[in-house]
Amino acid sequence: MWWRTPWLRQRWLLFGLAVIDAALVALSYNALFLHRIGRWAGVTPSVVGLMLLWVSASYLLGRYSSPEEGQRDSRRRRLLATLTVALLVLTLVVVGISWGVKVNDPRTFRGFLVPLLASVSGFSALAQLWIVNQRRRHRRWLLLGEPEEIGVLQAELGGDRLPEHLVIRDTAGLAGDQLPDGEQFDAIAVSEAAPLQDPTLQQLLARRGNGMSICSLVVWAELHLQRVPPELFSSRWLVQADGFELQPGRWGWRLKRLGDVTVSSLLLLLTAPLLLVAALLIRLEDGGPVFYTQIRTGLYGEPIRIWKLRSMGQGAEHQGARWASRDDPRVTRIGAWLRRLRIDELPQLVSVLKGDMSLIGPRPERPELEETLEQQIPHYRVRHWVRPGLSGWAQVCYPYGASVEDSRIKLSYDLYYLRNANLMLDLLILIKTMRLVARAQGAIPQDRSLSGSDQRLASR
Repeated sequence: MWWRTPWLRQRWLLFGLAVIDAALVALSYNALFLHRIGRWAGVTPSVVGLMLLWVSASYLLGRYSSPEEGQRDSRRRRLLATLTVALLVLTLVVVGISWGVKVNDPRTFRGFLVPLLASVSGFSALAQLWIVNQRRRHRRWLLLGEPEEIGVLQAELGGDRLPEHLVIRDTAGLAGDQLPDGEQFDAIAVSEAAPLQDPTLQQLLARRGNGMSICSLVVWAELHLQRVPPELFSSRWLVQADGFELQPGRWGWRLKRLGDVTVSSLLLLLTAPLLLVAALLIRLEDGGPVFYTQIRTGLYGEPIRIWKLRSMGQGAEHQGARWASRDDPRVTRIGAWLRRLRIDELPQLVSVLKGDMSLIGPRPERPELEETLEQQIPHYRVRHWVRPGLSGWAQVCYPYGASVEDSRIKLSYDLYYLRNANLMLDLLILIKTMRLVARAQGAIPQDRSLSGSDQRLASR
């Protein structure tokens, strides 16, 4: 069932915080309304508006998300975000209603709104601190795998300095085919390819019979990395594994296509003025063409043509195509903002209407680049099992990639999406994409020096 999928199981506590916040706003509003007016307000448009304001601002400021890469999940940062949300909601209500439309409503003054937001902030901060403490409690895992898989896991987890709650062992190095006895484990993940001896299997069965969680390394990666490193599974796993629901003939495939057509049509209508303004600015900046077209790889490897608003200068690839880079000199001033806000991708909505693309799916890549990637990354072609998308799990979970290693990591997110794809995950990706756009966190390559083998083809 969708509520047991790895992406949701990792987010239940944070999703619960959003529900708690909405309930706190409603209860605090009604309690103050009862005290000041003498009756229970119920769920009115004012209550719903405040709930949406609080939850939306909290999401944009990261209160319902895990820390981004390089950030520490500190209590101080969480409390500061809660205070910022309260001040933002207060400002929007006072400026927008009291000063903007000049509504003379006692609920917008400090005698009502300030106590309301103060109580919500206090209880919400306590709930968030509890949730942060719960998320820091890790189960102790034993990971058993082949030497190659152990190398992949160590690289994924940051090298030799592993988290204290993780222990990695080579199945070939188990003393007397015995599991480690000196350490207590809450769960065990075992490689599907490891040739386990009968004593080891009997021990695993005994521990499972006593209630211990036993799973494969692939499932562990889905739960804790939120992606599937391509080196951890075989072609047989692709054939036998559960999931992969978005396939032709299934109702989810047809419903997804209906949603693509409906939403892309609305987006084209709503963003048409924005596209016209962007096209005018591009034309005024250097007098060059407004659109840029490329051949990309679509469903089942078929070539498709996509259109984008031009974000680089004319003749940007006169010396050959290469990866984009941070502060790329080829990107124009207007193009930099188009990329940050992802406005340059909007013309691809036409490809969604045509059926070449979907709103959500792995980003389509250039065939020339894929020839190199297929040679260096195992199972790369699997990402073509679903329609490519305007945005995807890799795009909302990983910074803009500009190297072969980045493409490998993005593939691990694409494989995760392929196995766990459903309409609820698509909705989550859509919401996270809107957050990226609202925070102007578009296509910004990571700040890293590319090796010679990585100086390949880039897409404008």
